[in-house]
Amino acid sequence: MNPLTNLKVLKRSNAIPRRGDIFVMQLPNDLFLFGRVIIADAPQPSAPMPGSNLIYIYDRQSKTPTPEPADLRPGRLLIPPVWTNRLGWTKGYFKTIENRPIERFDLLQPHCFCRTLPRTNAPEVFVDENRSPLRQRIDPCGDWALFSYRWIDDKVSEAVGIPIVPPLQSGCSRESRRRFAHMRSVRTQR
Repeated sequence: MNPLTNLKVLKRSNAIPRRGDIFVMQLPNDLFLFGRVIIADAPQPSAPMPGSNLIYIYDRQSKTPTPEPADLRPGRLLIPPVWTNRLGWTKGYFKTIENRPIERFDLLQPHCFCRTLPRTNAPEVFVDENRSPLRQRIDPCGDWALFSYRWIDDKVSEAVGIPIVPPLQSGCSRESRRRFAHMRSVRTQR
């Protein structure tokens, strides 16, 4: 059977992610990547979907699941900030290792997310983490949508140079999942 992700299952958890949680993901080469929960269980309309979590994923790969404080800075992001649900934790791909209070220097100032309307000629709109409009794009700029752990796996894999896991032969294709995520983001714009 083909694996669903490049990320390894570490430990399944039903614990609700909290602001400041630091978590690890393990790559196929056994190195660890670190992530952090920036906003936990956000209410709508302050998030693409109720209960969303805004996370950062950092670029440092480590042989041990213990990050250095300098590894958890906004200038070290591997991919733009991502809104996700709890499935990364409940499926065991994200393992919380500690919680540290978030300081101002731990955050992007401001966050930027792109909201687009599919099949329209409407211009892109850029918003912050509270859906307040921004005058222009500010990189790194994520998308205003809720993304699954499998989408995150694809983006992390691409960023570190690992081929993405091919779609399953049966069930939902990666393209269908991408379209579904995009449709969800459009629904939240209404």
